[in-house]
Amino acid sequence: MSTPRITAKIETEAPTPRLAVLIDAENAQATVIENILKEIARLGEANVKRIYGDFTSPHSASWNKILPELGIQPIHQLRYAKSKNASDISLVIDAMDLLYSGKYDGFCLVSSDSDYTGLAMRLKQEGYRVYGFGEEKTPIPFRNACHKFTLTEIFRPTNSASDTTVSDNQTDSSPNSAPPHSGIPKDIEDIFFAALEQLAGEDGWTPLSGFGSYTNKIKPEFDSRNYGYKKLSDLVRGRKDLFDIEERPAGSGQKVIYLRRHTKEK
Repeated sequence: MSTPRITAKIETEAPTPRLAVLIDAENAQATVIENILKEIARLGEANVKRIYGDFTSPHSASWNKILPELGIQPIHQLRYAKSKNASDISLVIDAMDLLYSGKYDGFCLVSSDSDYTGLAMRLKQEGYRVYGFGEEKTPIPFRNACHKFTLTEIFRPTNSASDTTVSDNQTDSSPNSAPPHSGIPKDIEDIFFAALEQLAGEDGWTPLSGFGSYTNKIKPEFDSRNYGYKKLSDLVRGRKDLFDIEERPAGSGQKVIYLRRHTKEK
């Protein structure tokens, strides 16, 4: 008599994306790199962390103090001429080597230099996710070449999101007016409304997830934290002058946020 085979069903989790983090030391800030790495940890696993620059120059002193503790590998490049940056070339060469290794799912480019626009575009063309991190001065072409671009001002130690985020009590007291922190540019509002128009279902409502994805595709540097809101859901709740909100049950006690353009009461 044979013993029946017992099979166990093993639930497998989706693999964590493997990311290569490449940092331009001359166009990035040492004071924010730790918070940038924490942000990258939300996106996947940083299997490679390299920084490129001339680490004998006074400019690199701040980097030399923190690289060992953050596990970032310095790639030293001497500057042979003032008009040429060997670090940029070295970073691009390494990126292409990592691309052709086939071991990674995405790249994180930390720089405010538009010279990496072509690299970002090439990585996207090869099917890799590209995440850019740079300051407000970063040129638009480089921002738009990335799938997602994050402005590093939000990671500065002196910039506390909790100090600028609007509380629920503030927004609820005046449902049809903008809260004190309302500096969302007109072009961003236009993208919001275009997303709601394009994605609305037959009932006129749009799920928050689709709304966020559409906005980031049109404006890669969009991040609710740039406007003082920790999450996108906080932003849409806080801007009742722009959005009507509806929460719908989604099973297991969860709720899904739907929104539409605010209709002013007559």
